[in-house]
Amino acid sequence: MLLDSFGRIATDLRVSLTDRCNLRCTYCMPEEGLQWLSKPELLTDEEIVRLVSIAVTDLGVTEVRFTGGEPLLRPGLASIVERCSALVPRPQLSLTTNGVGLARTADALRAAGLDRVNVSLDTLRPEVFRTLTRRDRLDDVVKGLSAAHASGLTPVKVNAVLIRGVNDGEAADLLGWALEHDYELRFIEQMPLDAQHGWQRGDMVTAAEILDRLSARFTLTPEVSSVRGSAPAERWLVDGGPSRVGVIASVTRPFCRVCDRTRLTADGQVRNCLFAREESDLRTALRSGAPDQDIAERWRAAMWGKNAGSGLDAPSFLQPRRPMSAIGG
Repeated sequence: MLLDSFGRIATDLRVSLTDRCNLRCTYCMPEEGLQWLSKPELLTDEEIVRLVSIAVTDLGVTEVRFTGGEPLLRPGLASIVERCSALVPRPQLSLTTNGVGLARTADALRAAGLDRVNVSLDTLRPEVFRTLTRRDRLDDVVKGLSAAHASGLTPVKVNAVLIRGVNDGEAADLLGWALEHDYELRFIEQMPLDAQHGWQRGDMVTAAEILDRLSARFTLTPEVSSVRGSAPAERWLVDGGPSRVGVIASVTRPFCRVCDRTRLTADGQVRNCLFAREESDLRTALRSGAPDQDIAERWRAAMWGKNAGSGLDAPSFLQPRRPMSAIGG
């Protein structure tokens, strides 16, 4: 197992397939983009599948989510999904994407064994989408969501970040639209993971504010039929259910004490926390011929040193050196 010194067991693996992205979201990266990893630095398809296999068969991982950057930019994505879906025991396989390329790939990913998708969408207004992402691709994202639903990549989850003064007035509209299309909407508090290090707590739209704005139009009832456990989203039934909305309050209501995540970057580094400032190198071990048992032991050691919490409230808190686009969500 991937056990840490506080008794938490990591069963959820987030695998970044690339640090590249075809959007330039203002809360993530600068308009000119970032210096991308070179091809020799990236894990190969075979190396990714081997590490996922070690995680699943030797370390007790039961859920694998592929992330980026934008994972649909990875040429071998469908093959990676297919090979991971053949593992025994079979993990649950999901994908976090901006949705731009999903319309043309949803069917192939479903056929390869992908179970579901999370799509990032912060606004329904084209002009606001262009402001937030610096690209004119809203129609592509909407078509991608529809294609994912039609292909059976369900439940289709939509992740939205509200930015004060930009799209924070759209909370209720986003929920109404998601309900109409049978998507499950989850609002995420903006986190200090931008490349520019410009995040300010006072600019963040909090979970409490989000719930207030939703409650002005909908009746929200806390979902008590399920135990939240390590799930990041607190969920509410909307107008009596069965539809739900979630809020991930990583800043104001963190869930560190029950976190069950381990992360693998596109260049083969283990991160035991989203906000970690240290990483553990598995790529070098892979390429030096280390057996699976040695790699698994390195992974266990990396997770054992996980901190009790993210430290966001500590005066000494420093953002990770890598931005979210290079970590994987």
